[in-house]
Amino acid sequence: MTERAKVGLGLRREMLDEFCDSIADAIDFFEVAPENWMTLGGKYARQLRQLTESKPFFCHGLSLSIGGPAPLDIEFIKNVKAFLDEHNIEIYSEHLSYCSGAGHMYDLMPIPFTEEAVKHVVKRVKRVEDVIERPLILENISFYTAPGAEMSELEFVTAVLDEADCKMLLDVNNIYVNSINHQYDADEFLRAMPTDRIAYLHIAGHFDEAKDILVDTHGADIVSPVWQLLQTCYQVHGVHPTLLERDFNIPETQVLLKEIDKIHRYQETGLSQFLRSV
Repeated sequence: MTERAKVGLGLRREMLDEFCDSIADAIDFFEVAPENWMTLGGKYARQLRQLTESKPFFCHGLSLSIGGPAPLDIEFIKNVKAFLDEHNIEIYSEHLSYCSGAGHMYDLMPIPFTEEAVKHVVKRVKRVEDVIERPLILENISFYTAPGAEMSELEFVTAVLDEADCKMLLDVNNIYVNSINHQYDADEFLRAMPTDRIAYLHIAGHFDEAKDILVDTHGADIVSPVWQLLQTCYQVHGVHPTLLERDFNIPETQVLLKEIDKIHRYQETGLSQFLRSV
């Protein structure tokens, strides 16, 4: 990217009153999970409409279950499309994971890293894109076990992206969390990501369960090694829109803006470094 990239914030209902009154200039876009908003009416719906008419919005889904064994829920996908159309949202991303089988598990489970799973996911990506009439962007997830793995996480992620010919939501914190939990080099993994597939980025905080066990919670400040990975990402892959995730323990907006401003500063530095390297 050669233009000034954008920094966004995950929108939560408790933020609506404040942002309907005023949105800080540093917040370029918002991101929402469509599942949490598309059935709302009344005041929430009116406030959301006000914001989607004021700022660009991205959607990041939770329950598509792109890698699940159960058939895709086409009615749900049609409802997502209707929400995207209603609010003029073109960016729709989901987790490269699954969350349903015999029922909904309300968690994001890792897809087995196998060639068969790659083919399964690719077929479903194409079906989803046919329904939503937009690209489906896939996020690298944090995971805590790798059942039935026949390839590495890196091999699996890149195979899905290549064979589905789709874009990637690159989550920097997930790379760091996985690197600690599964003992690999985060910098090496980051550099191996396909630059031309990256659509936008996520960055967040996590919880230290133990010295060698991190949990991706989106409930804490971003730590120094993750900030360093973000800087490296900009230098290696260029500057892309970057979303600050904060799902709970949400501080006042002025506190969040300190992290948002930091992302802006890293984008400015990263852009100049990236342009010098190409």
